[in-house]
Amino acid sequence: MDDTAPLSLRDRLENAVILGLIRGLLLLPYRWRVPLCGWVMAHLVAPVAGYRRRIRANLALILPDLPKAEVARITRAVPDNVGRTLIEIYSGPAFTARAAGLPLTGAGVGILEAAHREGRPVVLVTGHFGNYDASRAALIARGFRVGALYNPMKNRAFNRHYVAAISAIGTPLFPRGKRGLAEMVRHLRGGGMLGLLIDQHMRHGAELTFFGHRALTALSAAELALKYDALVIPTYGIRQPDGLSFQIVVEPPIPPGPPEAMTQALNDSLEALVRRYPEQWLWIHRRWK
Repeated sequence: MDDTAPLSLRDRLENAVILGLIRGLLLLPYRWRVPLCGWVMAHLVAPVAGYRRRIRANLALILPDLPKAEVARITRAVPDNVGRTLIEIYSGPAFTARAAGLPLTGAGVGILEAAHREGRPVVLVTGHFGNYDASRAALIARGFRVGALYNPMKNRAFNRHYVAAISAIGTPLFPRGKRGLAEMVRHLRGGGMLGLLIDQHMRHGAELTFFGHRALTALSAAELALKYDALVIPTYGIRQPDGLSFQIVVEPPIPPGPPEAMTQALNDSLEALVRRYPEQWLWIHRRWK
């Protein structure tokens, strides 16, 4: 990302609209702003941005036998979850305070807690599902040293305040690429935990499968774990029916092995959850190219 190039008019306008919406919503009580941002994203932004069309296209490819009513429900619910996630991330202390009180569930909790006590490095893997920062916030609130790898946004104006927002949830943060690699490695070597997302199309990724279709997937989680003797643990923040709270799930570690096999297991873990809660995954992504 060239930080010196002038911003395009489109980037400036896009950032102004998003930032204005966020600032306006932050004036409201938390219990109102979260569902309202979901409604705005689902009913105002999604039709204009083409999100509904992309969601329907992905569903037609991956789950072609879904009833029309279910397709319509998911098409509305996915951008609603995106909007809720966006304003939760920007809600800082209000969001982290709620996450701090969430219990950890799942068969991997004891193993994760033991790694924390022993100072063993852990790679925490999740996807664009539920609120992907809910588990990070919950663990940081318990004193876990959780850093995060992130992809800088293409819109630099938006990226500046987005990074500030996710930094308020917890640090350190490592931008994907050479710039963040050295700091990320030091963090892991020092017994830290690293959170990363696995469900984006990676042009130079391995040819694995997701929902039975070819999906280029980065092997970095498995490769880092093997190189630095870290555990690889899938973790998720599942949005609950009230739309405001989460179940934090910590699954057992992925057994060490070839990076491709470990990463396929991570894809399979996320796929199983998306099949249970399809409305909580980001079907807007161009995951299958």
